[in-house]
Formats: sequence, structure tokens, C-alpha cells
Amino acid sequence: YLQMEIFGLIVLLMTAGAVAGVTAGLFGNGGGFAIVPALVLLFSFVKDQSGNLIFLAVGTSLACIIFSSARAMFAHHQKGAVDFQVIKTWAPWLILGCCFGTYIASFTDAKGLYLIFAWGVLLYGIYFLYPQILEKVALKKRSMPSGFARASLVSCLGGISSLLGIAGGTVTVITMSVCQRPIYEAVATASGVGLIIGSVGALGFLLIGINETNLPFGSIGYINFPALLIISILSVLTAPYGVRWAHSLDESKLKKFFGFYLLLVSAGMFFKANLTVAEI
Repeated sequence: YLQMEIFGLIVLLMTAGAVAGVTAGLFGNGGGFAIVPALVLLFSFVKDQSGNLIFLAVGTSLACIIFSSARAMFAHHQKGAVDFQVIKTWAPWLILGCCFGTYIASFTDAKGLYLIFAWGVLLYGIYFLYPQILEKVALKKRSMPSGFARASLVSCLGGISSLLGIAGGTVTVITMSVCQRPIYEAVATASGVGLIIGSVGALGFLLIGINETNLPFGSIGYINFPALLIISILSVLTAPYGVRWAHSLDESKLKKFFGFYLLLVSAGMFFKANLTVAEI
């Protein structure tokens, strides 16, 4: 029975990694929207666990994003598509935002983080279903934000992404597209942004959970390394398929499908937040 249970958990991890890789290739989002809910489900099956599964899921997701984003950025760089100037000017504010997001997470309870994730995913889901809403309130200036506007936007991007366990690719692509940058350049540059967010965010969640006990096997801080290994391998292998499909399938239909998926994830996280009250 134990062997079957372990086999089932490994299959679930492999599935999560495969889905994360495909969605990362399709939408340039690092796969966090697939990894976090899958890990919450996975860790719920583990007998010895704390009430803070969402923290472990977010931290592990951020660590997985390091590998998927690094691979994507390298591939895009070979084609000369990455705008390293954007990454360079955004990096300090991304780091600041991620540090602030991790700080918020350090004194947020499990229910609070579930709710943050649920609301964040809900807003992203609405965008994918109705992207024309953003077009009406798009940036007036057709140049990349600078000064206070850049500091505010990018710091918020880093903070929100570290709280949600995502790479921030959607916001990066939206910003660069609105500023009349080619979509392939926006997606390529987003991979570099994801690498920074994943690195700083993962380190933060590792540190704030370093004294946490009763976590699933293989966890150091709020990162589960067996899950990290399996998901990262599968996401790296499947990401090219997502990229291929992104160039061959109808983009609007893909966004609608992903939007519905995010709404389901959001509903599940709202439900989990209510259950967490009883668990705590």
C-alpha cells in the first residue's frame, strides 16, 4: 500500500511538472498557476504535515520557476530576443518587491495566504477572459515606464508574484506589449524577470520557514526538494511543447481556456481558506 501511495504521489508531481511546463510555454507565466494548486493537493495527502501547506506550495513553486525561467531565458537569448537592459533596470525593484512580499508572508497566517492567492488568481483569470478591459485602461505613454512609475510597478510586480508563487510573466508581457514591444521580445524578457523573482522569492520562503516543523519529507524551510526536483525536470522537458502550441493554436481561445482554469483554481483556494479556519 505504501509503495502504491508513493507511486501515486510521484505521478501527481510529474503531472504537475508537465502541466507547468506546457503553461509556461503557452503563456510565459513560469507555470506557478499550475504548480501551487497541484502542490496544495499533493501535500494534503501527506499524513505528517503542518497547517501551512500553502506556504510550502508557494515556496516550492518559486524554486521550480528558477529552473524553468533560466532554461527559457537561455533559449530566447540564443535568438537574441531578451532585452537585458529592461532586466537590468528592473532588477533592483524586483528584488525589493520580492523581499517585501516575503516579509508580508512571514506574518501572514495560512488562511491569509490562501485568500491572497485566491484573489490574485481571480484577477488574472478575469484578465485572460476579458483582455479588452486592460486595453481600455492601458498605459497612455507608449514607452517603457521609468523613474517613480517603474519603481512602483516593478516593486508591486515582485511583491505580488512572490506572494502568489508565480514568475510575473503575465504583467511583464502586458507592460511591454502596451509599450509597443514585440510579443516575442516581451515573453523572452519575462523569462529573465521570472528568474529574479523565483530566486529571491524562493530564498525568502526557505528562510522564513527554516524553523517550521512537521513538514513533509524532504522539506527545508518552505521548499520541498523532492517535489522541486521532479517538477523542474518535467517542466523543462515539456515547456518546448507549450511554445510550439502557442505558435500554432488560436491565442484568444487559449486565453479563454486558461482564464476558466484560473477561476476554478481561485474558487478552490477560497474554499480551502474557509477549511483552514477549522484546521487551525
